[in-house]
Amino acid sequence: MNIGEHDIGVCSWSLAPKNMSDLVAMMKRTELSHSQLGLAGLLAMDDASRDSEIRILTDAGIQLTAGMIGFSGEDYSTIASIKQTGGYVPDEHWETRRDTTGRAALLSKSLSIKMLSTHIGFVPPSSDERYKVMLERVCQIAATLLKQNLDLLMETGQESASELLQFLNDLRCRNVFVNFDPANMILYGAGDPIEAMQILGRHIRHIHVKDAIASDQPGVVWGKEVPFGTGEVPVDDFLAALHSTGYKGPLVIEREAGKTRIEDVKFAIETIRRSIDGP
Repeated sequence: MNIGEHDIGVCSWSLAPKNMSDLVAMMKRTELSHSQLGLAGLLAMDDASRDSEIRILTDAGIQLTAGMIGFSGEDYSTIASIKQTGGYVPDEHWETRRDTTGRAALLSKSLSIKMLSTHIGFVPPSSDERYKVMLERVCQIAATLLKQNLDLLMETGQESASELLQFLNDLRCRNVFVNFDPANMILYGAGDPIEAMQILGRHIRHIHVKDAIASDQPGVVWGKEVPFGTGEVPVDDFLAALHSTGYKGPLVIEREAGKTRIEDVKFAIETIRRSIDGP
């Protein structure tokens, strides 16, 4: 499906599929053929099972916009807990998560995926001694991905856009870009998503279409995720800001809450269509 200049897709984990056959069936119900693929399940399989699952995906003609990798031990129960446990921040998990990312890179290459996204973890202020540690770790990851001709996509949300921009500018590696998620800016209390998009513009390589309502304690208590078009992401302004950056890549719907995922994805599609094509 294409709306305007953009292929429309869905994050595979948004549909919570039991397997690839289930994913294909649910994607047919949304009339979408593009997906960002969560790779953790495939990495946990033996070679024969993995090959069988991938064959189902390719035979169905599903086109992959990017891969995604998360990590065991990440605790999203509170903002404070994910700040301590997320991404490449915890020393005790660094080597394991680095190696897992390397395996995800090899799998991504075999799937002809060009971009791999992850939450790298909260980047400390540049004045913090661990800021240099994060710069070094992210460049190690980026170097591993570069060997497979992959770009690393950093998820937005944990930092303000200006902080993330400084981090990107301070990196000594050049295959690191942004997966922009407007709702994450609201959920984490990290700033206005439209302003953030304008700040990060040239670094954006992939988009999540997601919406949220801010909490009354931004940055301390999670905001609430809601179907796209019903929250605090101004749809028309969001798409206009996206257009102003020159972005022409996929718009990939992410829905991580609620019990009517397929219906919410369809609602997001129509919200995008109304904004781009008009009533």
